[in-house]
Amino acid sequence: MINTIITGTGHYLPDQIITKEAFLQNEFYDEGGAKVTKDNLAVANKLTEITGIRERRYAATEHNTSDLAFFAAQKAIQSAKVDPETLDYIIVAHNFGDVIAGSNRVDFMPSLASRVKHKLQIKNPDCVCYDISFGCPGWVQGIIQANYYIKSGEAKKIMVIGAEVLSRVLDPHDRDSMIYADGAGATILEGKEEETPRGILSHASRTDTLDEAYYLWMGTSNNSKACQDNLYIKMHGRKLYKYAVRNVPPTVKKCLDKAGLDVKDVHKVLIHQANAKLDEGIIRSFFRLYDIKEVPDSVMPMCIEKMGNNSVATVPILHDLILKGEVEGHAIAKDNHLIFASVGAGMNVSTVLYKV
Repeated sequence: MINTIITGTGHYLPDQIITKEAFLQNEFYDEGGAKVTKDNLAVANKLTEITGIRERRYAATEHNTSDLAFFAAQKAIQSAKVDPETLDYIIVAHNFGDVIAGSNRVDFMPSLASRVKHKLQIKNPDCVCYDISFGCPGWVQGIIQANYYIKSGEAKKIMVIGAEVLSRVLDPHDRDSMIYADGAGATILEGKEEETPRGILSHASRTDTLDEAYYLWMGTSNNSKACQDNLYIKMHGRKLYKYAVRNVPPTVKKCLDKAGLDVKDVHKVLIHQANAKLDEGIIRSFFRLYDIKEVPDSVMPMCIEKMGNNSVATVPILHDLILKGEVEGHAIAKDNHLIFASVGAGMNVSTVLYKV
């Protein structure tokens, strides 16, 4: 049988660290356009209490999303010890393309995957490049697609990257702007002929659009006096929370059921670093599906405190940080079962079960 194995990982987080002090001079407005009168420090402290975010990273002025993706790709290639000319596919998940500093305009052409291939100076025309716009679960969905290519014999080596520069599509008058950040994570998957199943064992995804399509959207500034020609990332936070807690757990269970495994077989759940309260709600609801009220502390590693919510990049970054021993109290060992899970704009949910 052909197993789809992760053979290399890498991540890139910008050097620029943004703390709550950066937002103390902002004028915030609510969704209805009314000015927020609460002290900004109190607003920032409340956000930290809910999300767990104390720091976030913003890209350097000279770097775009494709640059961050390239930096992570270099590290993954080095980690896997592969010749980049042997890659069959490069898949890049993102949501806004390259947004030049000082601008609010997205740029998708050529694809970011093609830009990464160009930066890597890969000559091989059989290395096919394309992007995925799938909300925050884009990297997980890219892993699912890569698995299909490898299992079908279409490809042997694929690099999947999640990259985002959200700092350039933020409304400075929206309190939610303090959540988002920049970063990139890259993963190389290879097909291995083996007798014992390991690697990607199963997956499950869903898309809900009837009522949920615009829980995350692009909209004008909360400040009606600001430039209304620009569009910024917006969200219905409460609706998102309810959607995620209701729909991520059964999707993860479906993934486990496909592989014939139980929650007790899961060693780590690497979930999209959206916000701490949300992720804790999801993991509690997931364990309740198995009538377990107490969630083991070792199951859900978090890194959102220092990197913020960088959308598609959060799961591959978290995975790489754990592998490199940079998440205190967490490690990944041989034969461990990992769940990669994410939820975001669409509304989409994607999950993958992986055996180390």
